[in-house]
Amino acid sequence: MVSKVLSLGYCGLDAYEVETEVDIHRGLPAVSLIGLADTAVRESRDRVRAALKNSGFEFPAQRITVNLAPADIKKEGTHFDLAIALGIIAASGQADMALSSYFILGELSLEGELKKVKAVFPMALEAKKRNKKVVLPLENAKEAALIKGLEVYPVKNLKEAVLFLSGVFSVNRFKMDWDNLEAKEPVYQVDLSEVKGQIFARRALEVVACGMHNALLIGPPGVGKTMLARRLPTILPDMEFEEILEVTKIHSIAGSIDKNNPLIKTRPYRSPHHTSSSIALVGGGTNARPGEVTLAHRGVLFLDELPEFGRDCLEALRQPLEDGFVSISRINKQAIFPSRFLFIGAMNPCPCGYFGSRTKSCRCGSFQIQKYRRKISGPLLDRVDIHIELPEIKIKELFYTERKAESSAEIKARVEAALDIQRERFKQDKILFNSQMNHRQIRKFCVLDKKAESILESAIKHFGFSARAYDKILKVSRTIADLAERSSICPEDISEAVQYRSLDKELWV
Repeated sequence: MVSKVLSLGYCGLDAYEVETEVDIHRGLPAVSLIGLADTAVRESRDRVRAALKNSGFEFPAQRITVNLAPADIKKEGTHFDLAIALGIIAASGQADMALSSYFILGELSLEGELKKVKAVFPMALEAKKRNKKVVLPLENAKEAALIKGLEVYPVKNLKEAVLFLSGVFSVNRFKMDWDNLEAKEPVYQVDLSEVKGQIFARRALEVVACGMHNALLIGPPGVGKTMLARRLPTILPDMEFEEILEVTKIHSIAGSIDKNNPLIKTRPYRSPHHTSSSIALVGGGTNARPGEVTLAHRGVLFLDELPEFGRDCLEALRQPLEDGFVSISRINKQAIFPSRFLFIGAMNPCPCGYFGSRTKSCRCGSFQIQKYRRKISGPLLDRVDIHIELPEIKIKELFYTERKAESSAEIKARVEAALDIQRERFKQDKILFNSQMNHRQIRKFCVLDKKAESILESAIKHFGFSARAYDKILKVSRTIADLAERSSICPEDISEAVQYRSLDKELWV
């Protein structure tokens, strides 16, 4: 007898229907699992066998063939366990279940309990498109219920699933408390008011947050590079609903969704260690997993001690920074992961960290300094909009506490006001920030008067800026003008934007 149970699989960020076919016939007792299953799926044979016996069902002592169709797509994950178990129960005639209207998801424990699985959000999206209901573990119910209109039925164990699908036991449809879920706002444990001094860097970060411009922080140890980077998310504009769904989908695939608060409303902040591989950063592997650049989508990717990262890692960032996505190709499939992130790097000016310091002498030779700095290639540096040089903090700035620095909330209010200007500007385009402008949009929205044009022309001749750097300066100057609520770009906007390209100058050789 053959039974069919519908389930779902995922490839990259997309989900697809998987038909679990189970055939039981005479022969030596064995389980054959076919359909390009990976190790986690193949191991389901032992989990299902134990779960059936410990839930009061019989495991047929016959030849069992399980096919996961379509058979030409690699299947991964543990969420096929429940579908396979229900298929065996149906094929062996132990229960008469109505299976055609449901997608079945869930990992089984040896006792028959259902465990949380990942990638439920994109699979729930696919279920809604196909107009079907979903049966899944209780821990995944909130995540699946984020898809409005989808009927979600959470079950605790295998026996409860069988009784529900047989019509013997009633399971209430899970209902999301949308009012409570949408009322929760991002909460941060840090604030920019905690940063002492660094007025120039604080201003630069405000420009970074307003236009989502990539930035590089450079300065001696202990001046606040990491401290500033960690507080950058506190002044970033809140995500639009489309952005929230994008981020939630990505982190669902990665398995990092909180079961109690599945909707990710805070912009991601990722800070991988400098020993990370290029695959860990940009994604890849046998089954094409998303990397740090994708997990940081719509948020911040912070690379501390930038020159300590491998050359292949840094060069792998060039395409995601330029295009906003990563394309990973394999023999039988291609996965495209979005990577529209805000890149923030931090580095010392030399190996010892004290080149140019007023308080400590540098122990590095000129060759060592050049070798250290040249670990960051010109093409990568060219893709960074803003270069922020941080001086050492003066003693009086550390102990002068009468004047409190601006809080993140105050700065964020200005950022949001400038973002409203950008929303109005780009309402006919498919972009949100000034940093995303293409050449046509730059020519349209970044018109300079004669004086501003003269300043920029002199800067290009003097410092040798590239054509890409020219575009970056125009984008940054447009953001500076937006912060000042000016409709046109003034000479002072261009002058400030040129100051943020300090590492392109002759000092960076």
